[in-house]
Amino acid sequence: MSEGITERDRGARLSAYAAFAVQGLCFASLVTQVPQIQKTHHLSDGTLSLVLLMVPLIAGVGSVVSGALFKRLGSGLVLRFAQPAVAVTIVLIGATGDNDIALYGAVALFGLFVGAVDASMNAQAIAVERRYGVSLITGFYAVWSVAGILGGLWASATNKMDLSLLTGFGIAAALGIVVSVATGPRLYRRAEEGDGPSAEELKAAERSVPWRPILIVGAAMAVAYLADSAISSYGAKYLDDELSASAWVAPLGYVAYQITMVISRAVADLAVRRSGPVQVVRLGGLVGIIGMVGVVAAPNAAVAIAAFAVAGLGLSVIAPVSFSAAGRVDPTGLGVAVARVNIFNYVGFVLGAAVVGAIAPVSHSHGLRLAFIVPAVLIVVVFITAKGFDPKPVEGADPNAPAMERPLA
Repeated sequence: MSEGITERDRGARLSAYAAFAVQGLCFASLVTQVPQIQKTHHLSDGTLSLVLLMVPLIAGVGSVVSGALFKRLGSGLVLRFAQPAVAVTIVLIGATGDNDIALYGAVALFGLFVGAVDASMNAQAIAVERRYGVSLITGFYAVWSVAGILGGLWASATNKMDLSLLTGFGIAAALGIVVSVATGPRLYRRAEEGDGPSAEELKAAERSVPWRPILIVGAAMAVAYLADSAISSYGAKYLDDELSASAWVAPLGYVAYQITMVISRAVADLAVRRSGPVQVVRLGGLVGIIGMVGVVAAPNAAVAIAAFAVAGLGLSVIAPVSFSAAGRVDPTGLGVAVARVNIFNYVGFVLGAAVVGAIAPVSHSHGLRLAFIVPAVLIVVVFITAKGFDPKPVEGADPNAPAMERPLA
């Protein structure tokens, strides 16, 4: 750890943790209520699929736009604006009643601000890492997952108490806004984040990073996020529609999935050190397949929730090991390989929403059950690409370079 860590740095780190927590809480509070949103608006499965697909597509736009603002405003200022806006948009979604046009607009705003927060909170986390001189990113995402668990449990509780969507979203949003406003002033400002590499340095770096190993681990990354997208976007709906779960039970599949992801990632580093990345990825892929097959075959909600938990246990290791592999083939120290691998998580998330959303409406019987077969089968790609997670190191690369990723659900 770098010497000279100040109270200012500790405050920025705490504020970054808070940002990840608020994002996890808001995201989980919304996605676990997809069945209730569909029922309130009387949406067909096809229309719901388009609504869900809007989120990652528009989030990509929000991420790009916010990134362009960083040099002028700093990621801290962008985050201080965008994060409370995310909380406000979930309230707007709850307030739309049965007005479909209002719902589409509110969801679009949610996607836009979610993308902005994803980019800016990651930038703050990386700034904290630079200041501390050690990898801290896993801890930030652990906070995100724990908050996601709480968000899912809150959704379950609101359904059990028969609270309206507006009330449930409003309470979660109020907490998120209070935390954001209280901690936002301690985020790093633009002058404290550093200027980063110049455009010329990035162009030179891009030429020195090989594409082939990136494509290998990227394929596995895309599959992992495709499965993650299916679970986060449609897990609660699957429990509600296909398995006739109670409204308060439906969010628990996401909760179980997140709990095992936290557990798995807590021991993943040790497993990689003891057994190597190839074995860890293969085992994770096998466990992920077992979990997804269990989801498809589940006769009732209890079995499906357990299967979601098994899937999370396996899928959670793929993204972190992907970024570690990227670090081994990046001699620049500028995160070029990590940025390339990171593209595949957005590809997987969009494909997950699109593929599952396309299959479910056209199959009038057991639509989502059949749709979940797709990620179950595609996880085989992880086995095919497993050797690529231990690439031959490129001279000058740092195998322990910190990675920036979107959280796997």
